[in-house]
Amino acid sequence: MRILVLSFYYEPDLCPGSFRNSSLVKSLSRKLGRDDSIDVISIMPGRYASFTLPTRQHERNGNVNIRRVPLVAYFGGFSGQVRQFLRYAWVVFKETRGESYDLVYASSSRLMTAVLGGGVARLGRFPLYIDIRDIFTESLRDVFPRSPVRLFLPLFRMLERWVLHTASRINLVSPAFESYFIQVNPGRKYRHFTNGVDLDVVQTNGDRQPLSLGSKEILYAGNIGEGQGLHEIIPNIARVLPQNWRITIIGDGVCRNRLEQCLVGLDNVSLEKPVPRSELSRRYSRATILFLHLNRHAAFRRVIPSKLFEYAATGKPILAGVQGYPSEFIERNVDNAEVFTPGDESDCLRAFYALHIKHTPRESFCREYSRSRISDRMADDLIDLASCGHQGLAQEI
Repeated sequence: MRILVLSFYYEPDLCPGSFRNSSLVKSLSRKLGRDDSIDVISIMPGRYASFTLPTRQHERNGNVNIRRVPLVAYFGGFSGQVRQFLRYAWVVFKETRGESYDLVYASSSRLMTAVLGGGVARLGRFPLYIDIRDIFTESLRDVFPRSPVRLFLPLFRMLERWVLHTASRINLVSPAFESYFIQVNPGRKYRHFTNGVDLDVVQTNGDRQPLSLGSKEILYAGNIGEGQGLHEIIPNIARVLPQNWRITIIGDGVCRNRLEQCLVGLDNVSLEKPVPRSELSRRYSRATILFLHLNRHAAFRRVIPSKLFEYAATGKPILAGVQGYPSEFIERNVDNAEVFTPGDESDCLRAFYALHIKHTPRESFCREYSRSRISDRMADDLIDLASCGHQGLAQEI
């Protein structure tokens, strides 16, 4: 059996797509035999300009072959992202031309990796399994209402419909995505393998240590982009926090400079560059409260933030500015987590005071959403489709 995995980001890059697909490939590798192969095509680590690690372009680990495409460094702007992706797509078609696969798997948050997987699968008449991590067209409409990129929205919607009809099986990372996609392609069956908890990364035992009686810390770790909207909430809550509380933000992204400008004159907020995941575990252990925020766009009413799973595993109190499905998910599944209206500092302060500053065991959540457990189930689903041969080309209705 031979499986092609297309994931724009892959380990050791720091982002949800990297964590998710690296775990999936490890599960596939364990389940397949020595004579089977998994070909991964990704890019060299470059999610953030401020965080890079030395990594080989070509790597072989048992039955896994990894090809990382070197791209010209560019960390912002639509035109730069287009150039990066076109380079990636060109290498993918070059590397896969004339090759035979039992399955093409494409994981996509911004649609085009799924479209790329659809192109490779159509050319070779291979079964296609797509993993949808975001609704790109909805995000584009809501997050960038004045961007010239919106002119391409009809094209993206057409590509979205095409790839949904091309795929043999489709996974939606958030169950709330289904209400959107059944309108685009009615009658399809969807899988719901969510993001999960990396228990080997987030160590909860150390979090049971007594909390300091001195300065206390609210920690956010992750992307600093328009989707997170930190510049719209962090400065405001920093001004009303008790004097012994500090806010620490670890991360990078297109809105980092904007956030820095908003923090001028505030001495209780520190902004740090991304750190390796091993160091991040220690930072979680030191924090008092973990912070999460999604901007006030309709598109974010359907998502489950991947960061939430990592936060929940620490046992720390969680302060989450979310609405819609993620709010319901937190209230239903995560103890000692308070939700507030995004961008509303008064509601944030209300939620802050409602939290219990203590360790909260969440063993059942960690078992239910164990990354390795979810990856194993998803790997079984991929192998099942690959085993169907040409029958796997048919859509599942």
